[in-house]
Amino acid sequence: MDTDVIVVGAGPTGLMLAAELRLGGADVVVVERLTEPTGQSRGLGFTARAMELFDQRGLLPGFGEPETSPMGHFGGVQFDYTVLEDAHFGARGIPQSQTEAVLERWATDLGADVRRGWELLELTDDGEGVEVVAATPEGIRRLRAAYLVGCDGGHSTVRGIAGFDFPGMPATRLMYLADVVGCAVRPRFLGEQLPGGMVMAAPLGEGVDRIIVCPHGTPAGDRAEPVTFAEVADAWERITGESIHEGSADWVSSFTDTARQVTEYRRGRVLLAGDAAHVHLPAGGQGLSTGVQDAVNLGWKLAGVVQGWAPEDLLDTYHGERHPVGARLLMNTRAQGMVFLGSAEADPLRALFAELISIDEVKRHFAGVVSGLDVRYDVGEGGGPLLGRRIPPRRLVGATGGTSTFELLHRAQGVLLDLADDPELRAAATGWKDRVLVVTASTARPDALPGAPRAVLVRPDGYVSWVADGSGGDPAGLATALRRWFGDPVAG
Repeated sequence: MDTDVIVVGAGPTGLMLAAELRLGGADVVVVERLTEPTGQSRGLGFTARAMELFDQRGLLPGFGEPETSPMGHFGGVQFDYTVLEDAHFGARGIPQSQTEAVLERWATDLGADVRRGWELLELTDDGEGVEVVAATPEGIRRLRAAYLVGCDGGHSTVRGIAGFDFPGMPATRLMYLADVVGCAVRPRFLGEQLPGGMVMAAPLGEGVDRIIVCPHGTPAGDRAEPVTFAEVADAWERITGESIHEGSADWVSSFTDTARQVTEYRRGRVLLAGDAAHVHLPAGGQGLSTGVQDAVNLGWKLAGVVQGWAPEDLLDTYHGERHPVGARLLMNTRAQGMVFLGSAEADPLRALFAELISIDEVKRHFAGVVSGLDVRYDVGEGGGPLLGRRIPPRRLVGATGGTSTFELLHRAQGVLLDLADDPELRAAATGWKDRVLVVTASTARPDALPGAPRAVLVRPDGYVSWVADGSGGDPAGLATALRRWFGDPVAG
């Protein structure tokens, strides 16, 4: 083997995965077709859940002081996210290029080998490993690894070569996105519905405006030629009656409303993550954020398998946990598209959404759906409000290795958080001390964590996989959970 894992694609998903694999001790090579980052940024931020993931790895300082807002929207209908505790819509104003730069620096600092200018031509899974053939600046090269993960976007080469089924809804309309200069467009932050379509505009600073143009009746047929600024300006004028032809564009792009998801996230030794596994209308900034969550779910599991402490069937939980999340992503973005992009016939639907979203329970539901804050995995038997959910950010008293729940996760280890100074539980975890950090501490308030647990077992991705409730510890139950998620204990 040349390396443990080959990651195809150096976007946010691939770079996040590479870093997570390195934290887990796996060797990783990232191959990327582009010789250098484009500098273009379709995304301008990330959701609250992605922000939490960056925080739990200590990455937030790399983004400066991200601007957050309590206000978000569902299909263009605005509402307040603070109906959820400690919630907000997410980080705003952070170009995807910055996110990629932060993640690439982190991954390479951890030892990931990022090889640009490598275009995947072939891959073969022989059951013992995966071999790839790539065109590189030095000519054709071969590379072999135990596993390969396709993080190469919506037009994934890995997905096509490996034969993943990719069913869903084909595109019905073509839309445009551009960063324009000298066009003097007025802000339309949540979009403006007009007879000819929907348009959005937001200032990015230094005279640059981001515009999105969604014409009605523009078919999404195959096209080989790239989108031009003139094409975008023509569509803008048809819808708004305003000419922006005197300006120019830093870059232009197009997108569609296609919605597709692979039927399986793993085929043998080949796996998919991010847009390679699911494509959808870019509504609510969920694409980048969902891809990052895919990577964090998969990284520690795949690292555990190649390191030898985790059984291979742990990888099956990646599909089991993330495929339903991807399916829900497609559902909510399609629903938002019907509300956001529909013509006059959708006006009653928009009016109904505006009424419903004034109800707090409905706000909580929509906020959880779009942010990913409502994700809950089936992690086994047990109950309580925390089981299967992410550990929330809480300050800790008397802890070693960190002063908050998120700081304990910086190294991507499992964590047994003993909140009741229970020596039996700590003893039960002794055999996993190489994979699980045992911390005795307390929270500032007894009820700071939902359900006021005595102890929680937290996976490296931050999700709670076992809870001891207020009635007492359960060493046998803890040992069962440790075996399931962290393999067999060290002998002796």
